[in-house]
Amino acid sequence: MNIDFAPSARSTLGVEWELALVDRRTGDLVSVAENVLQDLKTHHPELKDDDEHPHVKQELLLNTVELVTGVCTTVEQAKDDLASGLDSVRAVTDPMGVELFCAGSHPFAAPRSQPVTDKERYAKLIDRTQWWGQQMVIYGVHVHVGLDHRDKALPVLDGLVNYFPHFQALSASSPYWGGEDTGYASQRALMFQQLPTAGLPFQFPSWAAYEDYVQDMLTTGVIDVISEIRWDVRPVARLGTIEMRVCDGLATLEEVGAIAALTQCLVEEFSTVLDEGWAIPTMPPWHVQENKWRAARYGLDAIVILDAAGREMLVTDHLREHVLNRLEPVARRLGCSKELADIEGIIQRGAGYQRQRRIAAENEDDLRSVVMDGIQLLRNGY
Repeated sequence: MNIDFAPSARSTLGVEWELALVDRRTGDLVSVAENVLQDLKTHHPELKDDDEHPHVKQELLLNTVELVTGVCTTVEQAKDDLASGLDSVRAVTDPMGVELFCAGSHPFAAPRSQPVTDKERYAKLIDRTQWWGQQMVIYGVHVHVGLDHRDKALPVLDGLVNYFPHFQALSASSPYWGGEDTGYASQRALMFQQLPTAGLPFQFPSWAAYEDYVQDMLTTGVIDVISEIRWDVRPVARLGTIEMRVCDGLATLEEVGAIAALTQCLVEEFSTVLDEGWAIPTMPPWHVQENKWRAARYGLDAIVILDAAGREMLVTDHLREHVLNRLEPVARRLGCSKELADIEGIIQRGAGYQRQRRIAAENEDDLRSVVMDGIQLLRNGY
């Protein structure tokens, strides 16, 4: 089959931010997304009955809304789009007594009791995946970056896979699951990969080989549409982007901007490398798989494998000594130096999983305090 790759301006940006809807008093999840989306239309009379809000979308679960940007040229513009969507949602949720919360998982909600959005594709997913599908009370941040040529998509995918543990460690914010501390920094990372076609991507030598894979998945009924390939990093041909889906939910707009900037800078760097005729190094799949597990387990304390030779380094040291300084000239060109520098802020104050455990310990392990703290972070920042 032929998969056309849409024209896309190089290193343009799109961001998706999944938010949980929670009760202001109890911190528990509330399944009111349909009410929120319907009420949004009363605030925007220009939207017709079948129209969606341009920056607020429906998701798998009724306790979730997703904020999305338009096509942006800078991270600052993407943050402005998200802030606008956030204001629109709050105009509806504040009078309802509903707050917004974002982490990789809700710390104490019962996963299997969460109602699913009434759409055929969601019903089919749950019917097929059963218990695992019923556990998907997870929230993430996705970043799209535009590519100016189809043949860059798979090499750039390979490049982002090398930085999988960096993104996972920085964003890890799901240590709790159903009221228990899992011992992992990111329970979400290991939970989401249980779905068919989710998890780490395969790595292909050519676009034609990727097309053959997609055809095989369609022929054998593994997927009905290409968007059901839910890899942690994937090409999105209809948009002309590479989509980085590694990250747990992030509690603040500042953190979302930092992750978007790191993604945009890496993709732009890879694009330049390919333009100059160089290849992007890859690692054996067993190293990639081990890095994912280490980052999910240990977060910012993970010692990650850097290359095919098996060199290792603490992930925060590698970010500080080899990644952020190297990318600063790229960030200046893209206009995201401030947002890239916010990665250092995450390292200094700790990732979401560390704050959640600290807040719980300070409140006699009452996980409601974790949600209440997350609510305030999302509303007011650090």
